[in-house]
This record gives sequence, structure tokens and C-alpha cells, in this order.
Amino acid sequence: MKKIGKVLDINISEKKGVIKTPLKEGIFIEDFGLEGDAHAGKWHRQVSLLGIESFNKMIELGIKDLDHGSFAENITTEGIILYELPVGTRMKIGETIQEVTQIGKECHTGCAIAQKVGKCVMPKEGIFTKVIKGGIVRPGDIIEVL
Repeated sequence: MKKIGKVLDINISEKKGVIKTPLKEGIFIEDFGLEGDAHAGKWHRQVSLLGIESFNKMIELGIKDLDHGSFAENITTEGIILYELPVGTRMKIGETIQEVTQIGKECHTGCAIAQKVGKCVMPKEGIFTKVIKGGIVRPGDIIEVL
């Protein structure tokens, strides 16, 4: 059975370590990432994704005022437990194809998210991808694990 999820939001920031703001659509460039985003570039962590399921864990811990982009994720998703996908997994997200390159990360010190929120779910539950095939991604687009 195919794993299917949904894009809830596309989020962007011009600087690293800050909360991202939503876009109506994101232009994802092959082997680069989200156009205009601080994390884009020719490396293995071009795009960051975090599931709403991880947000909900934080909300259950009593953390208030969380918006999509609060954890500096480029794509907020629903319906797929992202951190259970093995590295190398490819997903069709909107018009793009992206490949999982890393699960979780070490947070850099002084991160605005950890300061504002107290803790961050990205280190354990966020995932990173590289863009294999570029294109446009919009909120509401389907995510299909290939």
C-alpha cells in the first residue's frame, strides 16, 4: 500500500535559525532547494520537512503559539510519519521529486526556535531532502512515497 500524505504549508526564511513564514507556493529548484530560502544550496539538506503530528506532540506538552514554520521547516506535512522513512526514500511532492538525505539534526546553539519554544522537535523528527526534480509545491498538494 502506498504511503500518501498532504502538504499543509510551504515556509521560507532569508536567514538560518529563524522562524519561517508561509508562502502561497514554493518554487523548488533541482539540486538546490526552495528558491529564496536560507537553507537552499548544493548540499544534502536542501529542504526540511516536519509533520503536523510532531507539532501536536509539542502542543500536548503545553507549548502555545506554534505556527507552521515555527520549527524552521520548509514543508509542513500531514499523514506520513516522516522520521520513519529510510534515508534514500523518494517522494513525489507536488510537481517535485525529493529524496530523503537525513533524519533529524543537531540544533545549532542560539536557535530562535529552541529559545522561543523551549525545545524543538526537529532534531528527532524533522527530515531533510534534496530536490531530484524541481517544480512548484503548494499547500494541499499530495505527497506520495515512491
